[in-house]
Amino acid sequence: MTRATDSDREVIQDLFSGDRSALGILYDRYGEAVYRLSLRITGNAHEAEDLTQEVFLAFWRGATYDADRGSVLVFLLTLTRSRAINHLRQSRSRGQILRGWLDRTEYSPSPLPMDRASLDELSDRLAKALHSLPENQREILEMAYFDGLSQSEITERLQIPLGTVKTRSRRGLLKLKQLLQDLVS
Repeated sequence: MTRATDSDREVIQDLFSGDRSALGILYDRYGEAVYRLSLRITGNAHEAEDLTQEVFLAFWRGATYDADRGSVLVFLLTLTRSRAINHLRQSRSRGQILRGWLDRTEYSPSPLPMDRASLDELSDRLAKALHSLPENQREILEMAYFDGLSQSEITERLQIPLGTVKTRSRRGLLKLKQLLQDLVS
């Protein structure tokens, strides 16, 4: 039986051994972070809720998580970003316009105070790390991760060569990895 005090590795092992309560523990730990990223990318509370559920269901159904490549949080956020961008592209291709700014603040899950403090601290650290990057690197990373733009789309928007976009993106990511090393491992 999985307990809330178990390590991520233990919880995941239990999850893939058929213990459904393990998914709830992972959701309690990382649900708000997944929701926040979904909301940031989609700009819509209802879509963010759906994407959050979709990400955890995909994880439960056997998404290819490899603990040696990074933390559960990083994996879930990468999965969230990918699915959110796919969702935006599908919505745009159907000609739908994202709902108004009112939806952005409509829903907010209520985590435990310690969880909220931890996520707020994580958000603050990430924001500080992003702001410590050179402007040209930060701009490209924000356009890619928060606006869901491809490198080609960034090239068009900024009117700079694709190689420059790739270089700035890579340097920015390496600098973030260095600044947030204790969170990445």
